[in-house]
Amino acid sequence: MAQETVFSKIVSGEIPVEKLAETERVLAFPDMNPQAKVHILVIPKTSEYENVTELAAGDASLLSEIVATAKELADKYADGDYRLIFNNGANAGQTVFHVHAHVLAGDLGESSLVG
Repeated sequence: MAQETVFSKIVSGEIPVEKLAETERVLAFPDMNPQAKVHILVIPKTSEYENVTELAAGDASLLSEIVATAKELADKYADGDYRLIFNNGANAGQTVFHVHAHVLAGDLGESSLVG
């Protein structure tokens, strides 16, 4: 069984967020510690996958849906230009082990991403 994370609590409604996009399998909301003018997280509602490598191997269609949702959000909030980042493992800055994509746009500065 997957470990409970802050994202699984968001999916369950235990932690409220501003939902920017939602499908049957995906949820998107603003990052609580934004690293750019636009910084949105896109997560699967399942906590089955800890990182993007596991997701790609286990459910490529869900990964595709995350990427498509990221593009829709970038079109809406950033004129279509964006950076899509998946941190994959602790040494790469991943701190929440529930796969998630960072959609960043606007002034990205020199900030580093964790999450």
